[in-house]
Amino acid sequence: MTRTEAYLALNLIPQVGPVRIRRLIQALGSPESVLSASVSDLLRVEGIGSAQAEAIHQWDREGHLEKELQKVRQRGLTLLTQEDDLYPPLLKQVHDAPVLLYVWGELQKRDHHAIGVVGSRHATIYGMNATKKLSFQIAYTGYTVISGLARGIDTAAHEAALAAKGRTVAVIGSGIGRLYPPENKALAERIAQQGAVISEYPVDRPADRQTFPYRNRVVAGWGSGLLVVEAPVKSGSLITAQQAAEQGRTVYAVPGPIDKPTSSGCNRLIQQGAKLVMDGADILDDLMVLFPTAPTAPKVEPPPPAVTLTLDEQILFNALTSDELHIDELTSRSGLAPGTVNVNLMRLEMKRLIRALPGRRYVRVN
Repeated sequence: MTRTEAYLALNLIPQVGPVRIRRLIQALGSPESVLSASVSDLLRVEGIGSAQAEAIHQWDREGHLEKELQKVRQRGLTLLTQEDDLYPPLLKQVHDAPVLLYVWGELQKRDHHAIGVVGSRHATIYGMNATKKLSFQIAYTGYTVISGLARGIDTAAHEAALAAKGRTVAVIGSGIGRLYPPENKALAERIAQQGAVISEYPVDRPADRQTFPYRNRVVAGWGSGLLVVEAPVKSGSLITAQQAAEQGRTVYAVPGPIDKPTSSGCNRLIQQGAKLVMDGADILDDLMVLFPTAPTAPKVEPPPPAVTLTLDEQILFNALTSDELHIDELTSRSGLAPGTVNVNLMRLEMKRLIRALPGRRYVRVN
């Protein structure tokens, strides 16, 4: 048994979690020693009762480890422990950080420099547009965008990072074999090609009410800060923001209309000391002050007058006029695939050549 397999075996035991596993390893020396320990030795460890000791002592009675390893191999996943160099160093400092991560895709050391992005699943057009703009800028300048693959703000954050040809990591609240929501499967595949999809849960573990909030501590603790784009007062995003603050991360928030419940949570965060964000430079300049050596990304500024466009961008730009056009009409005029239209509209917006309007309408910037 390898050391990583020993960590995997411990992670598969439902009666013990990350905190207990770390205590066991500290007391007994290694994950392999924990698995081979007697019940009496296990009971001497703080926080380990008879139920936990018996579960650990009989850890592979039904061959769960080999079955799980087979699933990992079949899906082409890799396993990452806290002893690996690619494990995010800031996440490692979190009290109950995962002892093991399943990785679909590829993590890189540059992913240690990251910003979490969270917000409402029921996002407004304002929230989606703000997320696309800020996440595109964050990814474009070299930081990895961390989010949770959920509907709404999370989805917009991942898509914008992909459009910027930057890095993004999706931290999910289920096993990688049980992706949720199912409609984001195609997005998850794209993320795995340009970044990584991460889970601490066994491959076939379904999502439930406990896994999602537990997942949020990873989003909060992975990077240097957490951006909350849009959230009502009673929102899981605010809990994630609280976790980030408790972990010593900087919390950023996008202000919204004072009469919109969808922005009340962000406005409240700003009242409580979160840093107000209107542009990606607000975050990036702050990070350059806090962490001047990482990474050396250029400041987000308006592009120069002479902007180079790809062929698809030029086709879309030519299809637009000074009049508002709906995205369906743009798709018809351009002859491009809907997915290509979505990505390139976002790029044109980031280049300040077009403006997104309510109702999925677009217009040239004069």
